[in-house]
Amino acid sequence: MTWKVKFLTGAEKDFNALDGSVKKAVLKQLVKLETNPFYGDVLGNKAGIDLSGYFKLYADSKRIRIVYTVVGDTVEIIAIDKREDMEVYKTALKRIQSMR
Repeated sequence: MTWKVKFLTGAEKDFNALDGSVKKAVLKQLVKLETNPFYGDVLGNKAGIDLSGYFKLYADSKRIRIVYTVVGDTVEIIAIDKREDMEVYKTALKRIQSMR
């Protein structure tokens, strides 16, 4: 089975803001999600940021995090950014809350 990878609002801007080589590394990981959406690690509640039910995937030697969820046959990319100061997780949580 093949899953469709889809950027949610904001995640596409995150991706487009990356350098060329980093983009390539992220794209390589996104392609993996097309065949196995559960390739990433399960997220939970850490430092008051509750992302239970969501996943993270590393790219660019673990410098970049991709936060996503699986809905039916679609992998929805929520945020792509550096892990520094938990920023990518804070961004992901804000985007998830604004979708509800």
